[in-house]
Order: sequence, then structure tokens, then C-alpha cells
Amino acid sequence: MALLPPNDPQATVAPVSSLPGFDPRQVPVVGADTHLPAVPPARLGAEALRQRFRAPPVWTPDVRREPVADAARRPAAAAVLVGIVQRTMPTVLLTERTTNLSTHSGQVAFPGGRADPGDADAAATALREAWEEVGLEPDRVEVLGTLPVYSTVTSFTVTPVVALVQPGPLRPSPHEVADVFEVPLAFLADPAHHRRHAVEMGGQRREWFSMPWTDPATGKEHFVWGATAGMLRNLYRFLSA
Repeated sequence: MALLPPNDPQATVAPVSSLPGFDPRQVPVVGADTHLPAVPPARLGAEALRQRFRAPPVWTPDVRREPVADAARRPAAAAVLVGIVQRTMPTVLLTERTTNLSTHSGQVAFPGGRADPGDADAAATALREAWEEVGLEPDRVEVLGTLPVYSTVTSFTVTPVVALVQPGPLRPSPHEVADVFEVPLAFLADPAHHRRHAVEMGGQRREWFSMPWTDPATGKEHFVWGATAGMLRNLYRFLSA
């Protein structure tokens, strides 16, 4: 694992990991799944997505659990909104978390967070969090269904709630969200862009996916990795089954 030295110009780039001194961007790529087919464009449209969730195929997720960093920490239920924005070419709504947060600071993430006692279900959690984090009104969201629960290294059991989102203005919370952006669904649904990483940490071998995407409008690279990339990988498996 290569770490950024203090005088490296990349050291000024916003962190994508809350682990001190660890930058997943510097961990070598051990492979990419160029041998797997991309999801056909016809399956990425709104009606095709609705039909897929109405009659789900038999499929198996690739990633469901990360090694837990603190075994004594009690698991907490959470949900995220995997929002597919209904543009001419559909996109996935993602955020970059601010660096002051206690968990997953600086990372690319879906809108979402811990479940509240008043939330009726995972969809209610995801919609509430999306409103609080990015100002996405619930009436612009059509929930399609959920993907398998994903357990993170920080002991959250996360339900990914997949939904269609109507385009419109957003109002990011400056306390929680440093940036809001969209990645083409076709890019994320092509496993040629799913890079595999592996590293030894604390006596454990950790493996994960990354899906770096550079915004052509700004030139900024968004390093999608970890739990977010794992859930997107599962979405790929669901859509390609």
C-alpha cells in the first residue's frame, strides 16, 4: 500500500478515507472485469427498471459484508437512496461527504444515513435523509425497490433503496455535503469500469471495488469506492441477471 508523502502535490486532494494516512487511490489495481458484458442500454430506461423490480430475476450479489473494524460496536440500521435521475441518458445521484463527519468523511456516497425510530421502513429513511442532505423533495422520487442489505466496515447495515428521480434543483446541506454530482448509469453498469483493489490491513486482507469517474464539465475525478462501489456492483449484477 503506497501512502502519499507530506510533500506530494496530491496530498492536497480532498481525502476519500477517514482512516489516518490511508488513501485508497494509492492502492494498486489488481484487476478489472473487462470480460463481463455491460448492461444493455434498453435495460436502463425507466420502464425497464420498473419491470425489473416488479419481476426480479434470480441473481446473487457480489458484495454483502465488509470486515468490521470494531467488533464491539453494535450494528446500526441505515438506508441510502440509489437515485437514478431521469435524463435523456440516465444518471446516478451521488454526493461527496464533508471532511468533518465522524464516519465516511470525504467519501463519495449515496444520500442516506442512520434509521430513525419514526421511519416506517428503509424507503422512509432514504427519502428523509435525501431531503435533509441534498434537498431532494420526496414527490420527485419514485421508489422501485431495494437491493440486499450491505454491512459496512463501520458496522452499519445498509439497505439500498433504488428509485427514479425527476431532475430539478437541489439544496445540499453544507454541514454534510461538500459536492453533489451525477454519474452516467451506463458508465456504472459497465464492469470494465469496476476496478478491483486488495491490501493487507490489521492482519486482514481487504478487497474492494473502485469506479473512478471524471466529470467532463469540471475535469474533477470522483473516486467512487468502498461500500458505495460495492452497492453499485450489486446493482450491476441485478440489472444484468
